[in-house]
Amino acid sequence: MDAQSRRRADEIDPADQWVLNPRTGNYELRLDSSAAQQSQQQRPSVGAPRRTRTAPAAPAAPEAPSPVVPGPRRGDGPPGGRRGGRSRRIGGGGRKKALMITGGTLAFLLVGGSLAAYLYYDHLNGNLNVTDIGSAGSGGFKKDQPINILVIGTDKRSGAGNEGYGDKDSVGHADTTILFHVSKDRSNATALSIPRDLITSVPDCPTKQPDGSTKNIPGEKGTRFNTSLGQSGRDPGCTMRTVKEITGIQVDHFMMVDFNAVKNLSTAVGGVPVCLEKDVNDKDSKLKLSAGEHRLAGEDALAFVRTRHAFGNQSDLDRIKTQQQFLGSMMREMKSKETLTSPKKFLSLAEVATKSLTVDSGIGSIDKLTDLAGELKDMNLKNISFTTLPVVDNPAEKVKATVVVNQAQADPLLQMIRGDVSLTEVEKKEKAAKESAEAQDKAKQDALLQGEKAPAGDVRVDIRNGGGPAGSASTTLNWLQNSKGVNKASNLGNAPAKIPATQLEFAPNQAAQARALADMMGLPATALKVAAADAGPKTPMKLTLGADFKGAGIALNAPTEAPEGVQRVEADKAVCAK
Repeated sequence: MDAQSRRRADEIDPADQWVLNPRTGNYELRLDSSAAQQSQQQRPSVGAPRRTRTAPAAPAAPEAPSPVVPGPRRGDGPPGGRRGGRSRRIGGGGRKKALMITGGTLAFLLVGGSLAAYLYYDHLNGNLNVTDIGSAGSGGFKKDQPINILVIGTDKRSGAGNEGYGDKDSVGHADTTILFHVSKDRSNATALSIPRDLITSVPDCPTKQPDGSTKNIPGEKGTRFNTSLGQSGRDPGCTMRTVKEITGIQVDHFMMVDFNAVKNLSTAVGGVPVCLEKDVNDKDSKLKLSAGEHRLAGEDALAFVRTRHAFGNQSDLDRIKTQQQFLGSMMREMKSKETLTSPKKFLSLAEVATKSLTVDSGIGSIDKLTDLAGELKDMNLKNISFTTLPVVDNPAEKVKATVVVNQAQADPLLQMIRGDVSLTEVEKKEKAAKESAEAQDKAKQDALLQGEKAPAGDVRVDIRNGGGPAGSASTTLNWLQNSKGVNKASNLGNAPAKIPATQLEFAPNQAAQARALADMMGLPATALKVAAADAGPKTPMKLTLGADFKGAGIALNAPTEAPEGVQRVEADKAVCAK
């Protein structure tokens, strides 16, 4: 697109351009004479391929409004007007009403194929910052699989509007990091905050350079999690790799924002409601508010999410709770009727959101972000849970400044996320007959785990890798032999084909061995497949490690309840900071 066309896109305000086209009976974006002339000049000749754009849904809004209200049909008069006769242009209050009728569906409400729509759509694409993270992601989310998105808030001080916050030359850190796990059936999501002061290991990070080459940035042990970004040239892909090391969860994509995003998004949505149980006067963040309810935007909103000295015990963990409360409130505002039915507010959010975002190339266009938004649009906020990776004070420190993972609580919580188990009570929509049949099948399968377990020394099993990490069969063999005493196990290498879920095949007379192995490895009942006939006395069982296998000793049967004491709040609940 040339400079003149890009300038025209910047000047267009689609929310003020909707008028009735008397020839079609539809509400369309008005083009002035110069835009119309340019549209004629750019119209393809007969027989030439025609490039079209489809108006995207809002990348910033998690759910489309319902019900969808169609625009006027051919022959309909303008809202409130008469049918037939000469159509009149909508103005003043009439235009606003027309916008409400035609604009209550998705984000941009642009007429596909018109020059204004094309320019604005292309303009939004130009707003996005895209980073090539190489192999750090999964290669893209899939419609029939869970989605894991890493949301990173960086404390980078450079850029317009950020100059007044601390070290203006800082390359930034992973200051606020949330792993957003969307369930396979799209009914629920878990937002897991990872403390920036967590002591962990940052792995080696192959990082794309501006010239297209790849530089390997060495890993580091025993360092703060927030150094996984920015430091030593690490990119968001390195933060993704670090999160995978900590959680065992493969991240699909990342979205990164800086200080400006909080200021601009909170302003675009018309302010974010917050509640305080006490007066606050934090000189560091410059947050000064009285107890009660407030609607924060701009600098005040940023001060609220940055404060470490206003709430709780003045730690980063309490700041995380404040940020979760703020994000939940912002989500409620974005899903509110006032936002969804206001084209001008929607377009403003689209502009701000795309300018604020840095994303990986897998979702680096409005088309791809629209596909992602489509996966999330029907999710109810009551089924989105905010939680924090369980941690304890670092025992190696006399002055407590960092934290380490609390394995007793973190392990079952992470198993739930890896196992795609919701932290909320998700409404069941299946029919009673189907539920009854599923319950019977589950009871029958669960019965396979009930009964006597063979001694470890009597368990015979051949192990194949059918989709787990490279070397899984070998590491599992070593773990079973050295940690569990299963000395009659063998590694048969890779399976002939990959399978999505780990499977243990055994004969009826090997049931005691199967139960013992399932108990050691944390295999769910669904992983057990029993044959029709008995096996010979020295015939081994067949264990095939599937794509769900994360490593030796990591259970596949996820808990159904979060551990006691794990912090959790649902996105639909307003909570007062205290």
